[in-house]
Amino acid sequence: MIKKILQSILMPLIAIFISMVVGGIVILITAKQNPIYAYIALFSGAYGNLMNFATTLTNAIPLIITGLGVAIAFSSGLFNIGAEGQFWIGAIVATYLGYQIKGLPWFLHIPLIIICAMIAGALWGGLVPGLAKVYTGAHEVITTMMMSYIAIYFSHYLLEGGPMMDKGTIPQSPVIQNSAKLSTLVPNTQLSSGLYIAILAVVVVYILMYKTTIGYELRAVGFNIKAAKYAGMNVAQKLVLAMGLSGAFAGLAGAVQIMGVQHRLYDSFTSGYGYTAIVVALLANNNPIGVVIAAIFLAGLSTGAQEMQMQTNISGQLADVVVGLIIFFIAIEELYRIVMEKIKTRKTKLQPVGGQE
Repeated sequence: MIKKILQSILMPLIAIFISMVVGGIVILITAKQNPIYAYIALFSGAYGNLMNFATTLTNAIPLIITGLGVAIAFSSGLFNIGAEGQFWIGAIVATYLGYQIKGLPWFLHIPLIIICAMIAGALWGGLVPGLAKVYTGAHEVITTMMMSYIAIYFSHYLLEGGPMMDKGTIPQSPVIQNSAKLSTLVPNTQLSSGLYIAILAVVVVYILMYKTTIGYELRAVGFNIKAAKYAGMNVAQKLVLAMGLSGAFAGLAGAVQIMGVQHRLYDSFTSGYGYTAIVVALLANNNPIGVVIAAIFLAGLSTGAQEMQMQTNISGQLADVVVGLIIFFIAIEELYRIVMEKIKTRKTKLQPVGGQE
């Protein structure tokens, strides 16, 4: 068990290391500065003091929750790249219920928003992409991407002169009620009790995927769909369920972002959390605990990049370069694994029966 865990984290760590080395070379060539000083400034800006670390955790919360949803889909053999749209749908629902419902106490208002946002995300991820995958064979990459564009442009309609636009000329919604706002954990920061929701989500996903029959069946379908069918599993049901669960957590992330940080929906409030969550899941190898570590690391790159730019005058876009390199090297590792498996299978087929020529 320990050996398997070490193997699962080895390649992501190697990918991060090589990416940092290549990023350092980029710094030397383009900025002609010491990459060690640049990385010290970057990580100091991300984790150097309480305020910086609180900002990193604030950015990590939506990545953790959305990353969990993407990891569920990946573990089930589905490539959900539409978490961004599911994130937006959860945020839209949370915003509307947050400012429209008045007079509820927080202990009723917040759970109501969470439940509705998760249902909306689940329907957005499972109803169209999931059912289309099962009944028509439509690839989830295409359908989830299409649904993302629909969600994003639907929000533009709502906020640009639409029914959710606040009074004035700025495309934004009204501020949500105080009863819908999550409490602040660190004064003078945006770190909210959404952190507790993220931790609870990690525990729930871990138990679901590794301690329940449903989780075992979802992973079995992802590992070998033909074997799962042969074992009598309802594969169609599991595929729709996986997409629904994936969308539910993305919707939850959008709701937490509204209730804990933004408190209103802006026309461009998201920072691509749904897309970055794909990197989080890949880097974590779909492990819920790994999702937390990967999310904090990637959020740290984003947070620290600003400090690095101020201290060293190196463009903060370096963080995006490192993230891109991480994806590249993880993809190479996956390609290498697939090629080696095919070579091994071919050798097995060519081997004489009983060891005889």
